Amino acid sequence: MDALIFAAGKGERMRPLTLHTPKPLLPVAGKALIAWHLERLSALGCRTVVINTSWLAGCFEPALGDGSRWGLKLRYTYEGEEPLETGGGMLKAMAQMDGEPFLAINGDIFCDYDLAKLPTAPNGLAHLVMVQNPEHNPSGDFALMADGRLASDGPVRHTFAGIGVYRPELLWQSRSQWQQNGVEFPRFKLAPLLRQAMAEGQVHGELHTGQWTDVGTPERLAELDRQLKHP
Repeated sequence: MDALIFAAGKGERMRPLTLHTPKPLLPVAGKALIAWHLERLSALGCRTVVINTSWLAGCFEPALGDGSRWGLKLRYTYEGEEPLETGGGMLKAMAQMDGEPFLAINGDIFCDYDLAKLPTAPNGLAHLVMVQNPEHNPSGDFALMADGRLASDGPVRHTFAGIGVYRPELLWQSRSQWQQNGVEFPRFKLAPLLRQAMAEGQVHGELHTGQWTDVGTPERLAELDRQLKHP
């Protein structure tokens, strides 16, 4: 599989740490947060990894190079001064891929989920990894049903881990919702497209009960650093 790492966010809640360093490049336990992802994607057998960029975009290539140190081929997409949101960023990254199902992962999370468990061809349009709700997202995002389907709502909602496998058709089949005349890569969110696909029974998922951190604040970054250095 090809892979996409979302790295275009401004990291405003992480300031002042992100005034000069993009959040995915912040160090945790001796290496950049994004490097943990690159190691795992390499072990999975990925070869092409697209990194979408916006805020402090020029920092990524000097820090990560062409990916050869991980046995990867890194490609960078620049979205301009304002990120294209998750949907627009994914659409732009897809232009660098082979048209097959791909893995996407948020650059500002840390998770010990075994990526080898992901389906290379999802049952439907997407397969998402869910986790128990953290304190900062107590109501969760989506409901995981008994048959493995995900729904917008249900008896028990879990939090999306920021890890998933997607078919390009998820975006192509919804193009009427995001196309803008004369705009090749418009700005739009992915969540509404996922909810529509869920209503059609086209999104499945699984619950991961291991370690997961949304590294959204300096405090969470410091706590993750402590946990990894002193397990």
